[in-house]
Amino acid sequence: MIRWRRGEVVRIRREWPGAMELDVTTEDGEARALAYPALVGRPEPGDVVLLNTTALAMGLGTGGYAMVVAVPDRLPQDPQGPGHLVKARYTPLQTTVLGADEQDSPFHHLLRDADSVDGMPVIVADLHSALPAILCGLYGSNPPRTGESGGHRPARVAYVMLDGGALPAWFSMSCARLREAGWLCGVVTVGQAFGGDVEAVTPHTGLLAARHVLGADVAVVTQGPGNLGSGTRWGFSGISAGEAVNAAAVLGGRPVAALRVSEGDLRERHIGVSHHSLTAYGRVALAPAQIAVPVLPGDFGRRVTEQSRPLAARHELVEVPVDGLYAALRESPVRLSTMGRGLDEDLAYFLASAAAGRHTASLLS
Repeated sequence: MIRWRRGEVVRIRREWPGAMELDVTTEDGEARALAYPALVGRPEPGDVVLLNTTALAMGLGTGGYAMVVAVPDRLPQDPQGPGHLVKARYTPLQTTVLGADEQDSPFHHLLRDADSVDGMPVIVADLHSALPAILCGLYGSNPPRTGESGGHRPARVAYVMLDGGALPAWFSMSCARLREAGWLCGVVTVGQAFGGDVEAVTPHTGLLAARHVLGADVAVVTQGPGNLGSGTRWGFSGISAGEAVNAAAVLGGRPVAALRVSEGDLRERHIGVSHHSLTAYGRVALAPAQIAVPVLPGDFGRRVTEQSRPLAARHELVEVPVDGLYAALRESPVRLSTMGRGLDEDLAYFLASAAAGRHTASLLS
């Protein structure tokens, strides 16, 4: 059930494209709140705001904010311009966006009959936190720089955000910073997700838009921040990783799967190769992919190799050396964190994600 509170904005803590982090006071005390100005208008200090405090009551990690639902005394302006795709449908904050694949879009002619991504590598991962680590491995010691021109052009990478986690792409500070740093050429939001540079109806048209609208050489596909899991074999939102492999393959892409690996997670089902990867790639993905298996040292590395072997029944397992990847990860333009653990607290997780990026770089050479 939803918990509702009224609050008053005390201060604006920080802003990034599409989002504002606020300090608010409520009857329960002071709390952090998040507002999306495009949906609710721009709150200012002193404003009374209506809050959804469900995440705070549940003690959620990734989504531990009170969410601003409205600034009752100052409603936002009605949106202007075209757009007929309704996302977050039939919720109080359903929003209308212009989809790249709809008839009024300037890109409709590119996508109307599009049926292939022309062999584009598509890197698939379970968690949103894998995105910057994948890019660290892909770019290695030669990351793109903002304003770079001339010479060898770095790969153009688009991020396709599925709707298994956060629906607004604005929630991801990583996406904002990666675009700013020139590491992403754009974000495509698909399904019920919204707020990307490009909107699309399905993962399929999202991949086609990444290729034909954004001109991407590589697409990375994950759910948004804040995954959902139930501790059962089939009940987790990252199962969409297997479906993304199928979408990439049917569109003539080259699926590359990143394993979810952990040495720092306290839950046995996620130690070594997570059961999420074994189910999504071993059971849900019906099309073959290249699965990047990081060559990690010691008994733990042997465990990861052994746990990966059943996936060879359908996929090609590619062993990827991880030497030099730690240094590349340390140069990430965004903070690396997964389930509250940083780079040195769960190094294996980030190395496994970076290994998928490193392998994909070899496909481009």
